[in-house]
Amino acid sequence: MTARIVGGHRPPLQQDFVELKQDISGSPLWNRDLAPTTIRERTWSTWNIAALWIGMSVVITTYTLAGGFIEAGMNWWQAMITILLGNTIVLVPMVLNKPCG
Repeated sequence: MTARIVGGHRPPLQQDFVELKQDISGSPLWNRDLAPTTIRERTWSTWNIAALWIGMSVVITTYTLAGGFIEAGMNWWQAMITILLGNTIVLVPMVLNKPCG
């Protein structure tokens, strides 16, 4: 079965995600905290990812880093753009990792 491509984009299908069928709990690399989630357990939406990203971006270390940039000679807007660029670079793998659970 193939997906119908509409407007250049293929809609996500249930077949795009493969459920792990074999028991890997005996592996030395298996850990309950890092174990794959089932498709039913994957409940995060775009809003959850955005909230996590904003929560990770608006912290005291960001203000400290911006203050350090200003102390090093940047203007306030250069420090803000640098911080925004760094946070955006971190956002890309977070969004790409979302289907994994």
